[in-house]
Amino acid sequence: MRQAAKILVWVTMAVLACWVSASQAAFFGYPGAIKLQLAKLGFDRPALPPIGHTLFCLRYPQDCRIQAIDFRRRNVALTAQRWEELNLVNREVNRDIIADTSVTDEWMIAPQVGDCKDYAVTKRHELLARGWPSRTLLLAEVVVPSGEHHLVLVVRTSEVDLVLDNLSADIRSIAVAYPRYQWVRMELPQNPKFWSTVSAPRAHGAMAAS
Repeated sequence: MRQAAKILVWVTMAVLACWVSASQAAFFGYPGAIKLQLAKLGFDRPALPPIGHTLFCLRYPQDCRIQAIDFRRRNVALTAQRWEELNLVNREVNRDIIADTSVTDEWMIAPQVGDCKDYAVTKRHELLARGWPSRTLLLAEVVVPSGEHHLVLVVRTSEVDLVLDNLSADIRSIAVAYPRYQWVRMELPQNPKFWSTVSAPRAHGAMAAS
């Protein structure tokens, strides 16, 4: 039994090592213009993805692929229909998952009982299913005032960037939500498997659209 556990840990660490190497290569291999855009968005340097996210991608590979890519890099407009979609998904997921922080650290889509990680990946999954591009839906690890690590979903639009958080019934702009958290790391918009550390975005916490 112990041998099997050791093998699982070794395989997981090997996958992590490969992914962070690829992440660094992808990040530093971007043309100068893209790296400048990432810097304006507050992305600092490549970071290891949370181990829970690595295992999540092995279990749900479709949710970790680049989806609805737009080669013209046009921003997603926050229309009345999209705003209603965001609110609908936010309300339904907050309602359907029973909050329990004592559950396993495994990240799962739509469990009956779950914690912040399950809320965030479920909301992202539901929005992907509705046609939102993966580059607009970024998981972010933050630290809340109590000192606990927490996962939220950042939704980037051409008008404003928004935070969907199971600790709040309302969707907030990142300008409002940013000061309440200590931001740790976030998915890169170019590839959801790659993460970066996050510094304070410009313009009082409002993430500029690229």
